[in-house]
Amino acid sequence: MEQSVSYTLDSTLDTVDHAEQKATRIATELGFAEDEVMQISMAVREGAVNAVLHGNAYAPDKKVILAFEHTPDNLVITIRDQGKGINLSEIPNPLAPENLLKTSGRGIFLMRSFMDEVEIRPSQTGTEVKMIKHVHGATAGGKEGSQ
Repeated sequence: MEQSVSYTLDSTLDTVDHAEQKATRIATELGFAEDEVMQISMAVREGAVNAVLHGNAYAPDKKVILAFEHTPDNLVITIRDQGKGINLSEIPNPLAPENLLKTSGRGIFLMRSFMDEVEIRPSQTGTEVKMIKHVHGATAGGKEGSQ
């Protein structure tokens, strides 16, 4: 993978699949272990679902920006939508008893569980989610680290 790459994607469910596939390919190329590749891919999938569904509300004129940056220490993934922004205080706790059986509301929880760092920056012109997965050991130099 190059040091950084970004994609401009439509607000469709296909985007969610494409984002997950790109994350899987990039994490694999960078030599992350199989379980880490799965975690990274699922975090990106959840972020893309939030961007398409909650952020852009499937609006055909709004885009999702997906960016990957590889530094010696981290894989940094940024997902940005063009929606109205979110109020973080209104996001329900998916572990609260009244929310356990709900089918939505787990995306941010899963992203935070799977990634080492997650920053969410809402604004009037969209929400940006920045997720970081630390590179461990020899993985920083290539594939030999975790195979």
